[in-house]
Order: sequence, then structure tokens, then C-alpha cells
Amino acid sequence: MAPRSMEMNDDPMAKLTDDILAEIISRVPYRSTCCCKCVSTRWRDLISHPDHREKMPQSLAGFFSKDYSSDPLPRIARRFTNVSGKGEPLVDPWLSFLPKYENVEVLDCCNGLLLCRCWKPTDPKTLDYIVCNPATEKWLVVPATEWSTKVNVARLGFEPAVSSHFHVFEFVPADVFWKRHEPSAYAVPCFIKVGIYSSKAGVWSEKKVRASTCGLEVPVDSRTVFLRGTLYLSAFYGLVVAVDFEGNNWRFIPTPVTPYREDTPDSIYLSQGQLYFTRKCDYELSIWVLEGENWTLKQSVNCLQLFGELYSSIGKYYKVISIHPEHDAVFMVSGPEKALISYDMDSRELCFICQLGWDCTITSYIPYVPLFSKSLADGH
Repeated sequence: MAPRSMEMNDDPMAKLTDDILAEIISRVPYRSTCCCKCVSTRWRDLISHPDHREKMPQSLAGFFSKDYSSDPLPRIARRFTNVSGKGEPLVDPWLSFLPKYENVEVLDCCNGLLLCRCWKPTDPKTLDYIVCNPATEKWLVVPATEWSTKVNVARLGFEPAVSSHFHVFEFVPADVFWKRHEPSAYAVPCFIKVGIYSSKAGVWSEKKVRASTCGLEVPVDSRTVFLRGTLYLSAFYGLVVAVDFEGNNWRFIPTPVTPYREDTPDSIYLSQGQLYFTRKCDYELSIWVLEGENWTLKQSVNCLQLFGELYSSIGKYYKVISIHPEHDAVFMVSGPEKALISYDMDSRELCFICQLGWDCTITSYIPYVPLFSKSLADGH
């Protein structure tokens, strides 16, 4: 009997329709999706096809940031820098598809959606929040609260694998709550109340911060992570604060640092489904990952080893801005000309990406991963 040739029936995956196979592949992490492209030409074409792109996990596209411009008048301009450092911006930093507002400020990004604070041209003291998807140019207006014009910290929670609905968190300072005075844009307030907007319910709910947290101080540019229905944000005094999307459950996770107030707290990031924490001091960068209730040191690197011959010019003047969501890579901005660089934790190699320039700010870098799903809680 002649040996049987390879036929379609010999491959169980070949029996699956394109839609079913695409649904299976869409449920694996981005790194695994890249590996799937190497299985066969069918898999490669399936993953790359526009009809299936909205289902597939995406990788880090780049960063939103701010520029200080003085031509012709002093103003703050937005910028989007591709993660490669090359080519035209993959995203319009001005979000021109949005309705016309006097000013649009990008506050946060979560799983492909942006939270923007938009000041109305008819009345500079009134605003809307807008949640938008730059990849599909869909957007939804979130009504402001009575506190919104005086709130400096508002963040977004969204998990597309769980629901197309999102939550907006508004942290109300104690001074505003008690109507003592107008908050400064650079003040570090103690929060006493949190407003949470649910796009599913279409309303805001108010939650008082527990009495034991009345000393909670969170900086304006505090980094946040939304993971498994909980918002994590970095605070002063060596704390990471966690609150669920209903505002009922609060946790206070001590960071692996000395718990005293600093001018700039260390930051948290989401990578490979886990919460990461970076600790920057004058001579060392340490990277930690939260496992259960405890922090585990992933890597510690001396700044002289990290920057090599560049150490004399960079020294301690660098800032961690993100960790790659799918790889062990740390992104930093360093030096007076704001060089964007990446550090590979596996190979311990430093890679120069691009020069951002003197005008680029050292704070407020917001990483962006596109989402091609067309659903945005019934938005425009």
C-alpha cells in the first residue's frame, strides 16, 4: 500500500473555518500571535487580513507627549512619537476627528481608548470628558460633574476582553470638596472622594475615600494601570493604591522603597499581564513585579552599567516612561535633548530610538496600543 500523501484532512486545524481560527488566535498574547504568523501562509494571511485585524491583539505603537512651543505664542502642543522613532506619526496627535473644542488635553490611555478633557469654546469654565478610539475615530462624550473643572486627576478603566464598556475615575481633592479654595495645577492634593462614571449605566456614582486614606496624596501625572476590574495608581509615601470599578474595595500596597514623601513618586506599568514597579535612584534602576501581595525584584542595574560612556552626560537625568506591554523592555527619556531610549532586560542592551528635542517635556508620556474593534459603548 502506497504511503498516504499529506492532505487537508491530515491537519485538524485545516478543518477550521477562517472565522473560527481567527477567533482562536485572537485569544493569545501579541507575542504568540507573531509566532502564529510563522506556522503557514494561511495563518499569516489570516492574521494580516483587514477583516480579522480588529480581533487580533496589537503591540505598542508609540507615545503621546507634550511640547512647549513659543512660535508664534507660548503654548503647549501635543506630539505622537512612533515606538520605532521613525516615519510619520501613526496617530494624529491633535485628534482632528473630535468635535471642535477650545482645548483638548489627553489625560490617560487604557487598552486603546483615550480619556480627554475638552474645554468648551462657548464657556472656558465648562468642559466635557471624551473617551475616544484613535484607530477607529469613534468617540463618546462623558458628562462632567460639578467637580470636573477643579479636578486634576482623572483616569480611565477599560478591558475590551471583558466588555466594550468603560469607567472614568475622578479623584476629588479635599480642598475642593470642602470648597476652601481653587486648587493649583501643580498642587499635590489629598483626595477625599472619588467619582466613577460607568458607560454601561450612563451615570456617575460617588464614593467617599475611607477615613484611613484621608492623607492620600497622588500627583497630577500619576501613572495608573487597570487590571482585572481594578484601577492601580502610584501615590506618595511609598504606596500603590488600588480601587475596584465600583469604588467599594480599596487596597494599599506598600512599594519596595522607603515610605517617605518624595517630589516624584516611582511609577507602575502593565506588562505581560502583571503589575510592574520601577524604582529610580541616583545610581541604580530597579524593576519589580507584583506576585500576589508581594513585590519580587526582577532586575537591578547600576546606572554606569546601564548608560556606559553616556553616563557622564546623562547621569541621574533620566526618566522611565513605560515598560513594553509584551516584552521585557523599559523605555526611558534622558538628557537635556530628551533622547528616547529602550533597555532590554534580557540582553541588558541599551538602544537609542530617537531624539525628541529640547521642547519636549520630561513628564506626561502616555503609551498607546491601538484597538481596531469598532465597538465603543455605542459611541459616535
